[in-house]
Amino acid sequence: MSAVAAILSLGFAGLVLLGVPFAFALAICIIASITISGIDPMLLPQTLVAGTQSFSLLAIPFFMLAGEIMSAGGLSKRLVNVADVFVRHLPGGLGLVAILAAVVFAAISGSAPATTAAIGAVMIPAMAERGYSKAYATALCVAAGVLAPLIPPSIAFVIWGVIAEQSIVKLFLSGVLPGLLMAGGMALLVLLHARRHHVACRPRATLAEIATALRQGVWVLLAPLLVLGGIYLGLFTPTEAAVVACLYALLVTLFIERTLKVTQLGAIITRAISTTALVLAIVGFSQGFGVLVAQEQLASTLTTWLADHVHTKWVMLAVLNIGFFLLAAVMDEVAIMVILGPMLIAIGRQYGVDPIHFGSMIVTNVAIGMAAPPIGYCLFIGMAISKLKLWDVGRAIIPFVLVMLVVLFLVTYVPAFSLALPASW
Repeated sequence: MSAVAAILSLGFAGLVLLGVPFAFALAICIIASITISGIDPMLLPQTLVAGTQSFSLLAIPFFMLAGEIMSAGGLSKRLVNVADVFVRHLPGGLGLVAILAAVVFAAISGSAPATTAAIGAVMIPAMAERGYSKAYATALCVAAGVLAPLIPPSIAFVIWGVIAEQSIVKLFLSGVLPGLLMAGGMALLVLLHARRHHVACRPRATLAEIATALRQGVWVLLAPLLVLGGIYLGLFTPTEAAVVACLYALLVTLFIERTLKVTQLGAIITRAISTTALVLAIVGFSQGFGVLVAQEQLASTLTTWLADHVHTKWVMLAVLNIGFFLLAAVMDEVAIMVILGPMLIAIGRQYGVDPIHFGSMIVTNVAIGMAAPPIGYCLFIGMAISKLKLWDVGRAIIPFVLVMLVVLFLVTYVPAFSLALPASW
């Protein structure tokens, strides 16, 4: 193994284990590799800029901002109220509310962290007041929040579409059935938990309560119809849809509902910028990292090894899923997608895997990684809301992670789950 290859593999792994932020770990490895190999130092700024210059990546800050505006404007609470009047009378009704609300909010923000924060801030205290274990409530909201990478419009699919040069609209469609299947599995767990713990059912909502909730939540319910309808009707691209989502959120919260003040926008924009900067820094530095990985032929080496030792597609998919899941449990999901993306695409192409199906499989794995212990990003957002420790939430979320893994198995080996809707488009 060459010195550069050692830095890119062992050196990067060591920095990550030491707790160095991923963007900085990538930058350190790039600088060290450039220094010892004599490459022009301009590689770093050039690849940093080039890696973030895709038009499609503009969707990320705007979807982030739309989610922040709706959350700060109280629309997430109104969304929860709408879900509540329809399912609260069922066993585990409050848990079902969290899942249903997360599905709708995900169709607005496209972001798992934003969905987890928005739904968790409302539902975790509400479930705790109703007698649910706070650890269980946190685990449920985290699991529901990570549906966002699968429910369109998805930031994860935008990133993968840019990497793989695939239709983002088709990738969006490939996540619908897996996302709904995962939500259904979580709902089944909620029902079983309610029966096992004898959770009391709440009274069925009256027609007056339903009408009131719908009237108050009409604007937040129209948001996903506007965003997704505009994309699928060809009125605007996913990137333009993100801008429309922002403008719509501002219009509703500032002028129609008046739940937000202009003076609050500074803090909201700052939060959206902070999250976006983290994602795009990883994307940018990963571009330079990927150039060096390609130069060292690490991707082709691994591809050749797989070709020599793995002779069937289903075994290859199992190996990739296991490896990706283990990496996603200890490493940032965006970094994995950007760094390993070209290599994964080459492997998938060699084994004849449909690129849309492959993207759906990768993003499903990404969603699981955001909830899986020990460092799932959304796991820590839930812990910050509930003030619980990792051990408590980690134990409670294991059943949800197992359900997600079952869905991942189905997505991997039954391509129709990913390809049925894109094929009809």
